[in-house]
Amino acid sequence: MSEVESKCKQAKVAAAKLATIGSAVKDRALLAIADAFEASKSLILEANQKDLEVAERNGVGGAMLKRLTLDEKKIALMADGVRQIAALRDPVGQTIEGYVRPNGMEVRKVRVPIGVIGIIYESRPNVTADAAALCLKAGNAVVLRGGSEAINSNLAIAGIIRKIISAEGVPDGAVQIIETTDRSAVIELLKMKDYIDLLIPRGGKGLVKSVVENSFIPVVWHLDGNCHVYVDAAADLSMAEEIVMNAKVQNPGVCNAMETLLVSEQIAGEFLPRICKRLADAGVEIRGCAKTRELVSGVKEATEEDWFTEYLDLILAVKVVSGLDDAISHINTYGSRHSDAIVTENYTAARRFADEVDSACVFVNVSTRFSDGYEFGKGAEMGISTQKLHARGPMGVEEITTYKYVVTGNGQLRS
Repeated sequence: MSEVESKCKQAKVAAAKLATIGSAVKDRALLAIADAFEASKSLILEANQKDLEVAERNGVGGAMLKRLTLDEKKIALMADGVRQIAALRDPVGQTIEGYVRPNGMEVRKVRVPIGVIGIIYESRPNVTADAAALCLKAGNAVVLRGGSEAINSNLAIAGIIRKIISAEGVPDGAVQIIETTDRSAVIELLKMKDYIDLLIPRGGKGLVKSVVENSFIPVVWHLDGNCHVYVDAAADLSMAEEIVMNAKVQNPGVCNAMETLLVSEQIAGEFLPRICKRLADAGVEIRGCAKTRELVSGVKEATEEDWFTEYLDLILAVKVVSGLDDAISHINTYGSRHSDAIVTENYTAARRFADEVDSACVFVNVSTRFSDGYEFGKGAEMGISTQKLHARGPMGVEEITTYKYVVTGNGQLRS
């Protein structure tokens, strides 16, 4: 039996036991994991340094290297995220709805774990911690397969987690990590339909597309984070300026960073020159429509492809639109259904934008950078789903559960 099959099988056995464990046991284990991360930070950083040295020898740089890098602050945030997850209400066993039928039967819709969740991810070692903690809280076993570029970091973090949960009464096998870096392990994992109930890929478009196209198991995913900010005619322009800068510059290499700025033609003449200067001063390359290039010198011409592009870099597409209808149409045509924002003081415009933009997360006078499980109070996230079934947006503990119906009676028979 291969490593992949063996670990998936162990996870399946553990999942059946984990589903019945009480909140106190799970929360105690999570708090112990958080403490262990902080106590073992030197071990984690040492492992991460090995990954960074290999990455640099292989010419890895830019956003990918940044995602791979851990430091004391990131480890502290990792631990804090686990503590936040522990503090959340346990979703398992919650009655979503309940009612009594005319014949006296009581029908309850009860939240239960999904079972075994497989996570295939790249670069970010913190995903190891987030995924394991969220799955544990929701009563799921997890099989982790991180990228080869972060193998040492992932093994160190997973090793700490496995040691703690074993001591805290969580079933052995509840957290599994595939240790081989052979790519054939991913292909094999996609076929483990007898053991894994749901797959969640996190990484570049190529990885996600490959998983979606080859998996024998249901997949929750997002392919792109082509996020927009629309500055309405009724916007507070000072507020708009700060939101745009934060959405683009604060961390451009992530999926919730703004990639296209839309500006109402009514305020474009006043707003665009000043925001483009700030963006350029921050090192942002601007690619604009014809109207943008009329208003601001030195702007490159935007192509049709630019409106579709997730740059994950200090590059921004800018378009002047006729108004709200044009902005909504542009977003629903070119966007990736991830996260989009409007800046406006007009209540009606805000409501229409929220109602008509077909994205997982819609923001009013807020940076798209808040599209994040941690920022939503979920402690962490399994990813951000741009699907509509079964979960959408940041996936926290509730989004990695399902439900069953529990029907109670006193001898009712169907006629």
